[in-house]
Amino acid sequence: MKTFDHLTVIGLREWIALPDLGVAGLRAKIDTGASTSSLHATEVEPFERDGQPWVRFTAHLGSVVQLRHRRCEAPLVTMKTIKSSNGQAQTRYVIRTSLALGDGVWEVEFTLACRKNMRYRLLLGSKALIQGQLVVNPGLKYVQDKPAFPATLSPVTGAA
Repeated sequence: MKTFDHLTVIGLREWIALPDLGVAGLRAKIDTGASTSSLHATEVEPFERDGQPWVRFTAHLGSVVQLRHRRCEAPLVTMKTIKSSNGQAQTRYVIRTSLALGDGVWEVEFTLACRKNMRYRLLLGSKALIQGQLVVNPGLKYVQDKPAFPATLSPVTGAA
């Protein structure tokens, strides 16, 4: 059996942060069957900044019990048609932002989608796993520590 020392083991659920959006302490579901990652967002509005396409949205960060919202802005990468879990095709906005998981930080593309009926506000797909050199142990949850960020995040590009 082959082993690979350069891969980081994660569980089916992990704590993540999106530093460029000023978001920390977000629970993510790891979905190796989905290629693209997805973030729960509503009130999505495209706009232009310095002649470039951007998107403004409300990220819903908590669980149904402890709901938190954050108004965010990010450069628009593209629009993508995604087949959702119920088989419906949806056109979604795609953003690229930094993702922190454990002690790693890397850029990931997220589709913005209404996930209000889903248990997890963020779905981490296989492209993000490959980029982060991660391997999933389906028998584990919350293997990595919560990403550490200062209590008060200073304004950064992409934060609203």
